[in-house]
Amino acid sequence: MTASPADGPEYAVVIPTIGRASLRRLLAGLAGQHACIDHPRPVSVVVVDDRPNPFPALSLAAVPFPVRVLRSAGRGPAAARNVGWRSMTAPWVVFLDDDVELPAEWSRLLCTDLASAPPTVGGSQACLLVPLPTDRRPTDWERNTAGLAGASWITADMAYRRAALEGVDGFDERFPRAYREDADLALRVRRAGWDLQRGRRTTIHPVRTAGPWVSVRLQAGAADDALMRRLHGRRWRRQAQAGRGRFRMHLLTVAAAAAATGCTVAARRRPTLLAAAAWAGLTADFARRRITPGPGLRTAAGRAEAGQMVATSLVIPFAAVWHRLRGLARNRSTGAWPPPVRAVLFDRDGTLVHDVPYNGDPDQVVAAADARSTVQRLRRHGLSLGVVSNQSGVARGLLTLDAVAAVNRRIDQTIGPFDAWEICPHGPDTECLCRKPGPGMVLRAARRFGVAGYECAVIGDIEADVQAAIAAGARPVLVPTPVTRRAEIDRAPVTVGSLTAAADLILQSLSASSLDGAR
Repeated sequence: MTASPADGPEYAVVIPTIGRASLRRLLAGLAGQHACIDHPRPVSVVVVDDRPNPFPALSLAAVPFPVRVLRSAGRGPAAARNVGWRSMTAPWVVFLDDDVELPAEWSRLLCTDLASAPPTVGGSQACLLVPLPTDRRPTDWERNTAGLAGASWITADMAYRRAALEGVDGFDERFPRAYREDADLALRVRRAGWDLQRGRRTTIHPVRTAGPWVSVRLQAGAADDALMRRLHGRRWRRQAQAGRGRFRMHLLTVAAAAAATGCTVAARRRPTLLAAAAWAGLTADFARRRITPGPGLRTAAGRAEAGQMVATSLVIPFAAVWHRLRGLARNRSTGAWPPPVRAVLFDRDGTLVHDVPYNGDPDQVVAAADARSTVQRLRRHGLSLGVVSNQSGVARGLLTLDAVAAVNRRIDQTIGPFDAWEICPHGPDTECLCRKPGPGMVLRAARRFGVAGYECAVIGDIEADVQAAIAAGARPVLVPTPVTRRAEIDRAPVTVGSLTAAADLILQSLSASSLDGAR
């Protein structure tokens, strides 16, 4: 008998993307998994558009299951993945990169992997296959990509239990690029008591086209290595099952170059020659190690590859050391994830004040019962305070910006003052990033305060406030009113009964962060 699609593990798929053409192929491959539905389909697929300017809208392939597109405003893959999994309730979340391809049996084996995972398993990794050329030896970039096949816990295809993600607050958004954020998550999940395992499913990761200087650009990841060391100690590579890397040799190369330069300035000829010879020898050895496994010098393409290796080998040590020093300086006081809240943003109508539709009259402002005391209490604890409010009445011609400003001034006088006001005057049919549930106003307010989105809490009364917070990486707190729908309350990650209770929750998290820092 054919099984119902509901039989088996319930899972959702999250795909962060920067709009690569490969996204359509991935979605088409995902849709093709279910021509025969003898195993569950994903309950939802969330594509997180991480382009800084997400217009025009993504062109997606047609799929036979729900697909939602969310926006994360170009904050990096860790933030995009958090936006995705926090927007859903499925017990398993499968993270896929937008440039992978799925073999025909992928979803069937995925369901087997998830169904067979013991309760102690928090994550299941696919086996990655990186196709390489068969008619020649691979280039440096192709070998670099092929290294993904043996990497541990990378999220090109990694399924996590939602409970495990919730327990560690998801991906650390302080990792700005796809480099170490997945290793960091795996270490924190394991530290929280979960096991991680490799599944039976296989995912194909093609080598995408890259420019001649890609190896230099990749050195920006050295800053992430500095963050990993800060968070997990000197032995983080062994814990994460990551390769040793070549940074020590890069450091020696840069030191030799610096010594040669210093001795030249000091007019010390012999030390200059010795240091220069050391630099040249280290650089030549590095280039040789990259050229020898490559396509060879018999073809024009092979000679071009060798020339690129020589050029980039001259630059890479300096780029690696620069980025490592930059990472050490930036993260010298970085603490555990998530960092404490430094700013609180309120919705206006229905949260701080009673909701008067399209209100342009300051005399109709009536504060919520505990709004003023809550604002004063949070301010005493040194938090920056702001308001983020949709005001579509401007676009509808029912309000003017001056009228909105007059109401805001009255609220400042009655409840505040607030450090920032962010207003979206656009209508619901206008494509903009600022209108909630978009993240724009939250991120603008965060920038004004000099903090990141993940250092903010957003207090509101409807789901759009919650979704805006999630999209910006902030912590949502829903304070329902009689007009809040039951489904919105059920879907909200955090719900409290009053502004006072919301402040209690935020201040408790500050106390917990202080205790963690003291340890």
